[in-house]
Formats: sequence, C-alpha cells, structure tokens
Amino acid sequence: MEERQVDVAIIGSGSAGLYAMGRVRPSGKSVVLINGGELGTTCARVGCMPSKAVIQVAEDFHRRGVFKRFGLEGEAGLNLDVSEAMGYVQDLRDMFVERVVSNSTDRMPEGMFVAGYAHFVEPNVLQMQDGQRIRASRVIVATGSRPIVPPAWDAFRDRIITTDEFFELEELPPSIAVVGLGVVGLELGQSLHRLGCKVVGVDLSDAIGGLSDPAVIKSAIEIIGKEFPLWLGHGAEISEGADGRLKVSAGEDSIEVDRVFAGIGRQPNVEKLGLDVIGAPVDDRGIPLYDPNTMQVGDLPVFLAGDVTGERPLLHEAGDEGRIAGQNAVSDQVTAYRRKTPLSITFCDPNIVQVGQRHADLDPDSTAIGEMQMAPVGRALIMAKNKGIIRVY
Repeated sequence: MEERQVDVAIIGSGSAGLYAMGRVRPSGKSVVLINGGELGTTCARVGCMPSKAVIQVAEDFHRRGVFKRFGLEGEAGLNLDVSEAMGYVQDLRDMFVERVVSNSTDRMPEGMFVAGYAHFVEPNVLQMQDGQRIRASRVIVATGSRPIVPPAWDAFRDRIITTDEFFELEELPPSIAVVGLGVVGLELGQSLHRLGCKVVGVDLSDAIGGLSDPAVIKSAIEIIGKEFPLWLGHGAEISEGADGRLKVSAGEDSIEVDRVFAGIGRQPNVEKLGLDVIGAPVDDRGIPLYDPNTMQVGDLPVFLAGDVTGERPLLHEAGDEGRIAGQNAVSDQVTAYRRKTPLSITFCDPNIVQVGQRHADLDPDSTAIGEMQMAPVGRALIMAKNKGIIRVY
C-alpha cells in the first residue's frame, strides 16, 4: 500500500484549514492539505459573505419606508425583481469563492493539495478513499460543519431549505417558516420578510439571537416582532399540509407555508474521520476533548480548528484556531495562547452585538449595569435607526 510521509497533514480547506496552512507553509515543514468537500470555505459559499449580500438588498429595499420623512418621493413606485436580486447575490457568491480558491488551493504546488476524504488509521496515519496512506508527524482536523435537519423532517426534505440550498434559489417562496432564530435564522428570516415573503419565526427558546440579558431580549423581540410573527418557547413540528404546503405547529400556533428554513444550528463533520481509533475521550457529540488554548487533543499529535469543535462557529474564531493549531503543529513545544475577547454580531436590524462575558454568566451581586436607549441618540435618530438598547456590564 502506497504511503506518503509529511510533517503536517491538514484535513479541511475551509477558513480554519487555510489559516493553519498560512502558519505551516512558512515554517518550511512538508505539508498536505486534504479536502473531500466543496472548495471555497463555508463563509464564502453559504455563510457570512452571500448572506450579507442578501441582507444589503433587503435593507436597501426596506429603507423606502423612511423616504417620506426625508422629503424623498416616489417610494411607492419602487419594485423588486427577486430573480435579478438573487442572481446578483449568486454572482457575488461566485466571486467570493473564486477569490478564495484562486488565492489558496489553486496556487499550491503539485501534490500539496489532495482531493478526497481521509480517515484515521492511527493518530499519525490517514487513509484516503483510493487507499493511499499519509503518515504525518502532526494532523490538524478542520473539517467544518453542516446544517442540522432533524431526522423527523426527512420526509419533507425537498421542501426544507438550509443555507446549503438558500443561495441557489432563483425565486423565493411566497411563504416560509424560519425554524431557529439564532444568527442565521434572524438574518435571513428578516431579509426574506423584507424581500416580500410571508415569514413566521419559530424557536424553542424564549429568547432570540443567542441573547441572555432579559432587557435586551425584550427589546429585540418587540422590535423584530413588529416585522413578522415570532413564536417562542415551543419546538416546531412539521406535517403535510394542503396543496403541497407544509403545516408548521408550535404550541398552540400553526400555519401552512410553502417552505421551511431550518436554522437550528450546525453539526461538526466528524463521522467520516474514524476518530475512535486515535484513543482520545470524546464528548456526547463525538468530538475529541481538546485544549481551547492549544487546540491539541490530549497529548496526541492531533489538533482541532474551526467549526469542527462545535464551540465558536465564527469566522474570526476559526481563523484564530487555525493559526494556533498551525503554529503548534510546526513547533517543538506546544504553546497555550490566550483567546480573544468573545465577540459576535447578528446582522439583523437592529444589529445584535455581544462583546465579552454574557449576562447569564455574570454575578449579579458584584455587577454594575449601565443602560442607554437608542431612541434619543442623535446620529441614530438622523439615520432613522434609533431602535434598541445598549447595556454595559
């Protein structure tokens, strides 16, 4: 059986894998980058970048509602060509993907990029689908994640949309239930509403946007709930409706819609890796326990980076984890690095921004809270964006 020897093997050419590669290649160590799925990163293909394009189109069209107060006329005559808008989004998406690929895998020397899926045979040995084995002194696992669709929904899968399908749409459904009101659900749910879809949002939690501060939760629900209904506190159940539609029920509420958008989270891509052979304890999701400051799995020559950890599914975190894993993979001594202050932004309107420790993790007896309503803030008032609240702990 053919076996190839390298210093470092990176599995996954998404953001984390590419950032890791950026640390490994300058070291002079021999390296291979293995990828079995789509190229171009989740961010560029189905995440951060194309979603911002949709949000911008929806925001610009929605702004016609404040034209009159600015003395602008003619807003009633503005129309939206959805197919043109989605074509624009797809063109931008393709450009983003091409930029990533042309500046990464396309520029690698022959043999450095290996297409196909790999699995562990030993902690230091990977086997490709074609039987080739790669023996590496260090292995970085950066295989990313994929949208969750509950098995109970399998019978309706052709009418359920995730981010993997959304950016391929040429037309938008007349009505849609957005299940899961975290970052993706809020951003795309609000955008769909502003682009003319009848939208209802559903979430098992009583909060939206991953918030834990009761005052901010209340403000967010009041503002966003004025645009489209929010059914909170009950899980969604899907059944067959009339004329090919889907019936979505949550608590005492129900509606028939043309499509369901599943925004209930993402699951790490670990099933094909054969992680059981590396001899590391795993959590209940099958992910090996690792040190978030070194990204190392126990004392094994294996490092994790990016969404595969299931912990911080954010582009800037994937970048940091890739850098940490890459640096440690080429160093004689594994070093622990301080992680950055937590930061997350949901690009709904108004934005939901969280920096630092969450409200739920604070000690109320030793915490002072400052609060500012956005309503009287001058700049926000001028922009007609003076909704919401700022809380500083």
